[in-house]
Amino acid sequence: MGVIVKQSVKGTIYVYLGVILGFITTGILFPRIYSPEQFGLLKIILAYATMITQFGTLGINGVTIRLFPFFRNTENKHHGFLAMVLMVGLIGFIISSSLLLLFKPLLIEVSLEKSALFVSYINYLFVLIFFQIFFSILDVYYSALLNSTLGTYLREVFQRVLIIILIGFFFFDLLTFHQFVLAYIVALSIPTVYIMLSLMKAGQFSLKTDFAFLDKTMIRSVFSVSAFSILNGFSMNFIQNIDTIMITKMVGLSGTGIYGICFFFGVVISMPSRSIYKIANVVSAEAWKTNDMKTIRDIYEKSCLTLFIIGGLLFMALWVNIDNVFHVIGPAYSSGKWVIFFIGLGNLIDMATGANSSIFGTSKYYKVQTVLLVLLVVLLIATNIFSDTSSCFTNTSFSLIIFVSFIY
Repeated sequence: MGVIVKQSVKGTIYVYLGVILGFITTGILFPRIYSPEQFGLLKIILAYATMITQFGTLGINGVTIRLFPFFRNTENKHHGFLAMVLMVGLIGFIISSSLLLLFKPLLIEVSLEKSALFVSYINYLFVLIFFQIFFSILDVYYSALLNSTLGTYLREVFQRVLIIILIGFFFFDLLTFHQFVLAYIVALSIPTVYIMLSLMKAGQFSLKTDFAFLDKTMIRSVFSVSAFSILNGFSMNFIQNIDTIMITKMVGLSGTGIYGICFFFGVVISMPSRSIYKIANVVSAEAWKTNDMKTIRDIYEKSCLTLFIIGGLLFMALWVNIDNVFHVIGPAYSSGKWVIFFIGLGNLIDMATGANSSIFGTSKYYKVQTVLLVLLVVLLIATNIFSDTSSCFTNTSFSLIIFVSFIY
């Protein structure tokens, strides 16, 4: 638990620095400098890249979280584990890029009517997907080495500082919007290079292979965990991003921009949980390996209490000041008021159940979690389809409440 506390505190500091920076970008700068359609473009690019990236990792992050304790051996470079996951990442990028090329004409067709701006930038998804796949793999690997804070710093702080600088360039007409979008994609890609160099500096970047360590039992475990991790991770990302994609199709990029701004405020409530879940994954996997039920119990009970108190206070503070929020971001976004409420409430329910997903997902019952998530995807799509355009924001947000209630 000492490792969890130490890294959770450090990670939470980075998360809240990210909240401040995120508020500056999403709450102040984007609504005032960019049109809802322009911000919607940035949201939809990131949403598609995130979903495709999750498939592109081919479930190897689940293998890292669950099985790395069996590979851990500093002297033998962890039996070539990093080389294995990087090879999987490269194969995943080739497969996901091929599928994107295959479905690109269909994606263009469904976007032309209400989201024509997105069509102009669809090819840049390939670059973003490449860097996000390898950032995801290296970040989880670094976390397995009991350093879960670097990736949090890069995503929550470093990356957002770069984006604020780029917004400044755009505001002072040093960049056109087209140039800004390209620079935005570069800013999202730089953390991958940073984390790779950090691993090299720490002496943890090795391309040594040790296939002899992969006996039949381990190979079966790797393939089993990978298969269910693909479904698990893709379902989670699908749940988190499908609203953005469906709103773009039903309403257009302007609606996506409004939803994206309001979604940010609802998600602020869950920020403290991110650093806890990240390190809890690693510690829980180690505890399950040795059947240390006391550690498992401590992780669950303490995370439930801590996160519920923090989440409850943040939710009350946010809703009491909801009118002030729209005073800051502007009346053009007022139709997203209930997005903030439902997303916030959904995240509060999630936090009240603590690090249960980390514990459950690293246990021998991880397959059950995957089945429930797949069922939830079906439920989420159904509730969104039954919503009409005028009530789109309320119904899509309500689906996320069903999500946290159903899974956790």
